[in-house]
Amino acid sequence: MMHVAIDGAAGSPAPAELVTAAARCWRSARDAGEATQPQLHALLSERQCPMLAAAFDSLLNFYEQALDHRFAVGGVDGMSEDEMLLADLLGTAGRMPRCLAARKGTATALDCALGSTRILLTLAPKDIQ
Repeated sequence: MMHVAIDGAAGSPAPAELVTAAARCWRSARDAGEATQPQLHALLSERQCPMLAAAFDSLLNFYEQALDHRFAVGGVDGMSEDEMLLADLLGTAGRMPRCLAARKGTATALDCALGSTRILLTLAPKDIQ
């Protein structure tokens, strides 16, 4: 069994640009009826962190289920509320907001996906934006 020590920087927020880019890529692929992981892998490979593709795919699937509505993305003028909440969730390991904790099974799965994504973000290159 392998253990990885996570330093204090692990609690810092995930790069908002990376989270936003991954979320918008995922949404675009879903809306086009395309497979999401290959699209995410291509995007994240450009940022030297392709190992995040599966984590973001799982996270965004569970996040959309927990939201109980279609995950909304922003545009050139800024991030959507859904994107901001996702970035906040990745940056903190606090309690799940009430709006996402309504369905116990989904909230538990989302919490696990958030934890996994946080861990992988700590292993990614520091200049991934």
